[in-house]
Amino acid sequence: MNVDLKGRDLLTLQNYTADELKYLLWMASDLKQRIKHEGEYLPLMQGKSLAMIFEKRSTRTRLSAETGFALLGGHPSFLTTQDIHLGTNESLTDTARVLSSMTNAILARVYNHNDLHLMAKEATIPIINGLSDLYHPLQILADYLTLQIMQCVPDMDTGEHYGGLKGLTIAWVGDGNNVLQSFMTSAAQLGMHLRIATPRGFEPDLRITKITEQNFKEYGTKLLLTTDPLEAADSANVLVTDTWISMGQEEEKKERLKAFQGYQITMQTAKSAASNWTFLHCLPRKPEEVDDEVFYSPQSLVFQEAENRKWTIMAVMVSLLTDYSPQLRKPTF
Repeated sequence: MNVDLKGRDLLTLQNYTADELKYLLWMASDLKQRIKHEGEYLPLMQGKSLAMIFEKRSTRTRLSAETGFALLGGHPSFLTTQDIHLGTNESLTDTARVLSSMTNAILARVYNHNDLHLMAKEATIPIINGLSDLYHPLQILADYLTLQIMQCVPDMDTGEHYGGLKGLTIAWVGDGNNVLQSFMTSAAQLGMHLRIATPRGFEPDLRITKITEQNFKEYGTKLLLTTDPLEAADSANVLVTDTWISMGQEEEKKERLKAFQGYQITMQTAKSAASNWTFLHCLPRKPEEVDDEVFYSPQSLVFQEAENRKWTIMAVMVSLLTDYSPQLRKPTF
């Protein structure tokens, strides 16, 4: 797999080829195996620093980036809008240029995806999307890692679930949000089918939907958009949902809860799925989105999924900032 990602930005998975996505997952599996399971110390970020700009709250993304970058020997700096002059006394352009002179990469969680594009234009170092209103690419990489048993690690219980991603059917039941849109812009490249159920008025971005339809046609995979959760769940291997009320939408709570009635994932939903179904949720979870019976069931992979955010973020950092190549045998995806 002759892939070189050094110096690239990661704003959306749409800009990454199938081989590049597979490479990132291979790298994540390599780091997880060597560091977690074999106890190696890989100071690949020694002497490097990471600026972490967060306009929104975060548990998993923040901890994954901070602990992962430090575990690799680097220095992460967590910056909120209360800590720096961003948007108050200093423009995004100036901030990007200053941070480029002091750090090796910027991971940014922002409200407006266009801010990432401006940052990427002005910075001379890689920009990594830690979540925006349009995409959450780091989350989807963690989800994909969770769903596959890496073939390069035979007979090892890694916690990843399937033998590969190609041919899997993912059913999304919920809001047409940034997490869904990252699935939409990457699933076809990896040979997966996607079935989407959203209430009327809460569909994914129309521009992204059009691109998705073209991608699925090009790669020969199946795409379904419906308002019926059971139709979406039909024969699916993976049931996925997320919050119905994202950060910044709190004033819409009453309206959204009414619109999403009937969209809670339960064992009744799972009866429509394939016999080997599993459940994913990027967390934090609210009971109206998925009941306890599913959320805490053996089929639920939500806590493995949360941990894997760390290994995939580390894989992104290593791939964008170093010449290190995975040491484990190349997996069959």
